[in-house]
Amino acid sequence: MEFDIKDTKLAKQGKLRVEWAKQSMPVLERIRARFSKEKPLRSVRLGACLHVTTETAALMHTLKAGGAKLRLCASNPLSTQDDVAASLVKHDRIPVFAIKGENNRTYYNHIDAVIDLKPMYTMDDGADLISTLHSKRKELLGLVRGGTEETTTGIIRLRSMAAAGVLKYPIIAVNDANTKHLFDNRYGTGQSTIDGIIRATNRLLAGSRFVVCGYGWCGRGVAMRARGMGANVIVTEVDPLRALEAVMDGFSVMPVKKAAEVGDVFCTLTGDVNVISKPHFKVMKDGAIVCNSGHFNVEIDLPALESSAKSKRQIRPFTTEYVLKSGKRINLLGDGRLINLAAAEGHPPSVMDMSFANQALCIEYMVTRKKTLPVEVYPVPTAIDKLIAKEKLAAMDIAIDTLTREQKKYLASWDMGT
Repeated sequence: MEFDIKDTKLAKQGKLRVEWAKQSMPVLERIRARFSKEKPLRSVRLGACLHVTTETAALMHTLKAGGAKLRLCASNPLSTQDDVAASLVKHDRIPVFAIKGENNRTYYNHIDAVIDLKPMYTMDDGADLISTLHSKRKELLGLVRGGTEETTTGIIRLRSMAAAGVLKYPIIAVNDANTKHLFDNRYGTGQSTIDGIIRATNRLLAGSRFVVCGYGWCGRGVAMRARGMGANVIVTEVDPLRALEAVMDGFSVMPVKKAAEVGDVFCTLTGDVNVISKPHFKVMKDGAIVCNSGHFNVEIDLPALESSAKSKRQIRPFTTEYVLKSGKRINLLGDGRLINLAAAEGHPPSVMDMSFANQALCIEYMVTRKKTLPVEVYPVPTAIDKLIAKEKLAAMDIAIDTLTREQKKYLASWDMGT
């Protein structure tokens, strides 16, 4: 079996951590039990490019139980949990190509190793696997029947590919499922981002001015949790509706340039490029903390920060202190990569339970359809979304009401007014 990980000796620790995570993933466990009996993914070659975490390990167990032949690589150079990678290789015989802190060349070599499987289906987080197939490994595109995409940034890239007519196989946008983005993006990103910032800095958030750049579901979650920690939250936005919503939610809203002058902690969550750049670094307070919880590190203009600094040093794990020519210090967390995974453990398993249930069921949906879907970016089927919500409630021992026959008739009518 081919693999490339840090150290197989870490496998015992990783196995225990995976077992702990699986205790909070009952929906995925129910799917795994069914997959073990039915084998809906029998003989399917599946290439996955995901954050190699305990929760991802639980997903890999489910897919393997369904009969899939797997290869897994990291979707971010800093997000791999090396002990989990070791456990998947040693205990589960799943080929993994991922090392925390790998350089850019190794990162793409690992993606190539997954593509060498000649996948029939892909599972991506950020669309790097898909884009590599479409640019450097085009000769294998004809073998791919479909795929799924986990995150907002990846969906943006894939919809751009579809609009340009270059996307060559259908994708289901797992990120857009209600049981994904309403929980994973909001509650998962919210809690894990604050966790990563605190682990990297050990700073008190209470009383600080915390700037959230972007008020999508991830931004909403971080703003909510930062306020819960006692921070004075400032939101920056380019969308007037989201900006208005942030105001109505009780947050201060202003342009990034103005926020840069008063903020203590900055977190980008936009999916766009150069959200914080040279003009902003110049006016920041001495000791300002800057981090990113959007998918790619391009949200912070790192070349501009490098060129503005006269020196830099690693002052804490995952914290780099840049001293500007003015003498002011800017502290960059996690090299500008996902701070919740670079310095912490990522989303809690209870929310990834729903996200990865979507992944497993959407792959099954594509595999078991009699006809291949036309090439488009598709939403998660409503039936899958609702099933996962019902299963999650059942696992939490929560019951809800059902409509009576009279209520169903009323909702379906047009002539039963006052």
